[in-house]
Amino acid sequence: MGGVRPPYRSTEEFTMIRLERILVPVDFSEFGDCAIRYGCEFARKFSSETHFLHVVEDAYPMVPEAGMLLPSQTDYIQELKASAERGLTKIPDNKHCEGLSSIVRHVSVGAPFLEIIRYARQHQIDLIVIGTHGRTGLSHMLMGSVAERIVRKAHCPVLTIRPEGHSFVMP
Repeated sequence: MGGVRPPYRSTEEFTMIRLERILVPVDFSEFGDCAIRYGCEFARKFSSETHFLHVVEDAYPMVPEAGMLLPSQTDYIQELKASAERGLTKIPDNKHCEGLSSIVRHVSVGAPFLEIIRYARQHQIDLIVIGTHGRTGLSHMLMGSVAERIVRKAHCPVLTIRPEGHSFVMP
């Protein structure tokens, strides 16, 4: 029952996956922490540049008219942005992300999924690693899913990390 074996292919014939830039959107939640661990592990394995992005939700869509933005609201957005910048300096922690070759941290203001997609395109990101909140039913329908929108619109592969379930990153 000897079948015909396909001819041996050299490794030169195979295309290797190259992940030069990995984007990990950060929302400072426990769900995001899982994504940071995965993103860091991929970055270490591929010697990738790692981008951590936090998006401060823009107040504009919540206000009926643009002229209604009060200086205090503008100050509030700036305070949120400054706080996020301080928070990003602590990411990644050394416990999970030792040995990363290059780290870029950035804070944007706007709609999270739009800003993440825009950032990924502008910086030629090769992989987005994002945590999911695991919402289902009515809360998913009302809140939507940033991760789901990113999967649909991103120009590159997206790895979604659920907070529960199988984990292949060793503690």
